[in-house]
Amino acid sequence: MQIINSYLSQFNIQSPNPMQEAMLAAFEQHNDLLLISPTGSGKTLGYLLPLAKHLQTDTDQVQGLIICPSRELALQIEKVFKTMATGFKICCFYGGHPIRSEKDTLTHPPAVIVGTPGRIADHLRQQTFSAEFVKTLVLDEFDKSLELGFEEEMQFVVSQLSNVQKRLFVSATNLTRLPDFVGVDKVYEVKFSEETNSKLKVSIVRADGQDKLDILFRLLCQIGDAPTLVFCNHRMAVDRISQLLGNKQIHHDVYHGGLKQEEREQALAKFRNGSYRILLATDLAGRGLDIPAIKHVVHYQPAETAAAYVHRNGRTARMHAEGAAYIVLAEDEKLPEYINETPDTFRLPDEIEMPAAPEWKTLRFAAGKKEKISKGDIAGFLMQKGLLAKEEIGLIEVYDLVAYAAVKAAKASDVIEKVRNEKIKKKKIPVSLSW
Repeated sequence: MQIINSYLSQFNIQSPNPMQEAMLAAFEQHNDLLLISPTGSGKTLGYLLPLAKHLQTDTDQVQGLIICPSRELALQIEKVFKTMATGFKICCFYGGHPIRSEKDTLTHPPAVIVGTPGRIADHLRQQTFSAEFVKTLVLDEFDKSLELGFEEEMQFVVSQLSNVQKRLFVSATNLTRLPDFVGVDKVYEVKFSEETNSKLKVSIVRADGQDKLDILFRLLCQIGDAPTLVFCNHRMAVDRISQLLGNKQIHHDVYHGGLKQEEREQALAKFRNGSYRILLATDLAGRGLDIPAIKHVVHYQPAETAAAYVHRNGRTARMHAEGAAYIVLAEDEKLPEYINETPDTFRLPDEIEMPAAPEWKTLRFAAGKKEKISKGDIAGFLMQKGLLAKEEIGLIEVYDLVAYAAVKAAKASDVIEKVRNEKIKKKKIPVSLSW
């Protein structure tokens, strides 16, 4: 267990939780595993710990392949693996940018590749890496991959892995069956779903009549500045409600599959750093996102399936914390059939106050890891050239081509003026306010 505890120590965790211990033991005894564990329970570490433990140092080929439905989840898995400090290389592959840049990282093949089904399939078709040495296959949130229409790509990827010895299937919700193409007749289950959202308080918020927007507005005012995810079923609904809330001067951002990659990354960065405390989203935000614990989840439109409902609620009440979920219903709208017990009705006060404006704003730097820009570089730049105190700088995130830094809202415009003609590492990098 010494090596496992070493990995966990990078997260300031002293020992595996019961689910992770069960996965470590099951990995030793079984070849095909199904892990069912709620969002926020540490299930990414649940499969990365045994995977990393069994990586071999005497080969320079790809040994582990992790497939997941979204680039955000792929990036999150990559981040967790890198934080573990295993000494093994991991590469993250996903669509939305040229495959050429990913090919360049394969000059020295990584021990582990994580990515989305379509992009992994593209690499295998172009034979950019050898699948011959892949011994462990992980399909994380694979039910979502199937739901999104990736079955053909996943089937092709699985067909190319002739020497796989361990297959891990991961989900936050119960599954009726595994797809036929994975070729698994019997799977050993590691199931911890009974603990899901044990401290989650679910309430109904009932509108007067059919228009739910006013009740949503009042609910958000009551919630105040606590981090809140508001779920809709379709991106058009997200955009429509965003416009209406904007008219009411509710500070928020949006997140759905119709946005470009940078727009999605920017929205999440601003939500994480507190520039916005409300995020309107589709079920794309229901799982796999690297965001802090959410205090409130609002179902503006009830989820279309029980699984989606569970995943939405899984964004709050994580790791034994408390959380609240609200189901917004029109006057004559019924609860979905998958909700067995009728929640209490949440009564809003007659008098409401507008939520306070966020105390942070986000600066966008038009450079990132590709230009060797680090978080320390940006922090130093903002203090030395922008004349900010340390406590006036919030979360800094650096991506390949762009970086974001939160600064106190009252200072944002002044900082942009001060750094307009300054340089980072002898380079003049455009800095602007992220809207």
